[in-house]
Amino acid sequence: MINLKGAAFAALVASIAMPALADDDAEKGEKVFKKCKACHAVGEGAKNKVGPELNGIVDNEAGSVEGFKYSKAFMEKKAEGLVWTEDNLESYLTKPKDFIPGTKMSFAGLRKEDDIENVIAYLETFE
Repeated sequence: MINLKGAAFAALVASIAMPALADDDAEKGEKVFKKCKACHAVGEGAKNKVGPELNGIVDNEAGSVEGFKYSKAFMEKKAEGLVWTEDNLESYLTKPKDFIPGTKMSFAGLRKEDDIENVIAYLETFE
């Protein structure tokens, strides 16, 4: 006979003791960001390119990088109060043209959820 209470308790203890396997990984995100480097820069001395530099992007207002000329669609989202929360970045990075129709960004998006989460973790390392 199986002791269900004991089995449930053992499963609970195991789940608490196991490290999370889906932790965001900035190091992996740095590798994913290589896809973005043609148009965007981060880090000390980062400058706008075809796209804006992305230092401090996470939890910042959309369309707020000084000196970058954003599309009309982007400026409309800014006027609506769009903030680059992790959820909004995740949606945008999945399919930019679906999230902001009319954006100038030609990148089709990232397919893998882990890549998106990791690149956001990487961007969070730049204030």
